Parts: sequence; structure tokens; C-alpha cells
Amino acid sequence: MKITAVRAKVYEWKGEVDKPRPHFSGSAMDILYAKAETMATFRFHGWLVVEVETSDGIVGIGNCALAPRIAKEIIDTYLTPQIIGEDPYDNEYLWQKMYRSTIAWGRKGIGMAAISAIDIALWDIKGKKEHKPVFKLLGGRTKEKLWCYASKLYANDDLDAFLAEAKTYIEQGFTAMKMRIGYGPKDGPYGMRKNIEQIKALRELTGPDIDLMVECYMGWTLEYAKRMLPILAEYNLRWIEEPVIPDDIDGYAELKAMNLIPIAGGEHEFTLFGFKDLLERKAIDVIQYDTNRVGGITIAQKINHLAEAFQVPVIPHSGMMHNYHVCMATTASPISEFFPVYNVEVGNELFYYIFKGDPLPKNGYLELSDDIEGLGITLNTDYIDKFNIIE
Repeated sequence: MKITAVRAKVYEWKGEVDKPRPHFSGSAMDILYAKAETMATFRFHGWLVVEVETSDGIVGIGNCALAPRIAKEIIDTYLTPQIIGEDPYDNEYLWQKMYRSTIAWGRKGIGMAAISAIDIALWDIKGKKEHKPVFKLLGGRTKEKLWCYASKLYANDDLDAFLAEAKTYIEQGFTAMKMRIGYGPKDGPYGMRKNIEQIKALRELTGPDIDLMVECYMGWTLEYAKRMLPILAEYNLRWIEEPVIPDDIDGYAELKAMNLIPIAGGEHEFTLFGFKDLLERKAIDVIQYDTNRVGGITIAQKINHLAEAFQVPVIPHSGMMHNYHVCMATTASPISEFFPVYNVEVGNELFYYIFKGDPLPKNGYLELSDDIEGLGITLNTDYIDKFNIIE
């Protein structure tokens, strides 16, 4: 069996999208003066899909969401020539070949996201060839089902609407949920007070038996985070996510050393070497790579093994099947992220409009069947008229 074709397509959403509103969510842009809602810089309205076809007709599906137009160019120009004619079972060799041939510019960021998309497709091929789910090829089932948390709750100034959304997740049986913080350093004491009020109200709604997490999305400075953590400690948060920009590893380590609230990060880190650095420098309490960014399933599995040795939990950024399979196959992952579609927002949830096959949670748990072949996803044609497709 040889790889005979690689097809990279960009799906750009042209349907209705969520409407920006003040303090929708914090982001790394928040320390800058900006006239518009800053989260718009980061929201996903486009996605890359890559299909890798073999000589016996198997088609593996991979994906990435970072800068999909650029990822397509990288795949078409640099990565496809590296894998055409090769055996898809040699995924470690092919990963090293793609990585080393692009290392001068591709070892972090969009180059690695493009490699991730192809690597995911190679694992999908192997699962389909063996008629087994990918998690069975990674070591097998380590848990009956995946505990997951509802990841939404974008902050806004309508506290009643915010809490009403949270209540829907409680009613659905979730025992963990994550909110996005709304204010940052440039908003001064008023913004700090609003952040605290929102977290306090959420904790009062949930009571003590539901895990709460807070996403900062790189929107705080180290100084601001050091002021916030002591105030928020009383609300028993499971973690504070990406409080500072990912390059500030010393800042992460300093916040972790405060030992007030666990510090989560890694959504914007890449490869085994990036996480080796974070772990050895004692910078994070929770690892949050995304398989379709970090280097694909091949690298995600290596990071899981490393995390197990350091006894640091792995809770990947976003749900989606490429992450669920690696979570199922390791004891290092106690819980998974799940993006509910609430008020028909199109962002991270774009995945559901492009692919079919992702499970829906029942009472806060996701089930992965042993009957899945490969990743268990197919292209979704139900919304095809909502996309511009660039081939």
C-alpha cells in the first residue's frame, strides 16, 4: 500500500456567524488599543481538510484550523512531495521527513499545524485498513467513556444571560464547565471587579460539586495575573488557562509556583520539545496541546507518555475526534473538552459543520465505540452550500 494522492481543501464559512459584542472574550490583543472586538482576530471561520489516498483506495482525513489558506500552500508545495509513494504505515518516518525538511521555518506555528493535518490522516488510514478505531492502535481503551466539560460561556455584561447558559449545561448533566474571561489589564479596577463578579456568580450557581475553569486566552499580563490569582483562589477553580502569552514560560512558572490556582497551557505550544521545556521548567499544571496543531497523533502520543512520567494531566484544547482518540488511549487524560453549539455560534464549532461522526455527550460523558474505523469521521455535505471551498 502506497500513498498516491494528497488533496488539501479550505472550507470557509459564508453563512451567518455570531455577532461581536463588547467583552465577548479576552485575548492576547487586549493590552493594545483597539476599536473593534479583539477576539475576532482568533475566531475560526475557515478550516483545512486534507485527504490522503492510498493505492488500495483508502482515504484518510486530517484537518487543521490555524491559517488554513497558508496551511494548504504548505501541504501542496512542501509536504505532499515528501509523502507521495510512501507507505502510510511508516508514520514515524514520514513525520520525521516532513519535520526535518521544513525545520528551518516550520517547526512551530502553521508549519507544524500542516504536518499535524497529514499525520492525523495517516492514522485514519491505518485505522480504516485494520478496521479498528485509532485509539485501539495507540494502546487501546483506558476508560469506559470520556468525562468531558462544557466549554463555552463567553463573558458579557448581561450576567443573567451568562448564568442562564451555564444552567443549561447543568441541566444536561455536565459536572464541569469553562468560562471565558471578559476583561483584562487595560480595563483597570472596574474590569477586575467585573471578572470577579462573574466568577463568583457562576460558582454560586453551580455549588461546590461542579468543576469550574477560567480561560484567559493569553489576555493577561504577568503583573495582572499575580493580582488576580489570590482574589480568585477562594472560588476553587480547577485551573486558570493561558493567563499570559505562550512565550512567557518564566511567567507561567512564576504563577504556578504561587500554588494558588493550577495553571493550564500549551494550546499554542508545539512538538515534544516544546512540552519537554514546559515540564522541566515546572511551568504548567495542565497540558493543553491540540492534536491538529502540536504535530498530529504521532506527537500527541509522545507528549502523553512524557506527561505520565511527570504526573501532569493532559486535557487537549478542543474536543473533536483527533483529540478524543488520544485521550481514550492514555491514563494521563482525566477529562476532555467539548464545545457545545449554543446560540448557533460559528467558531471552534465549525468542525461540526464540516465533519460527521463526533459523539454528543450524555450526562457529561462521551462514548467511543469499538466499532469505529479510523477516526470515525466523514465529510458532512449537509452544510456544503454554506462554504466557499478552495481546492
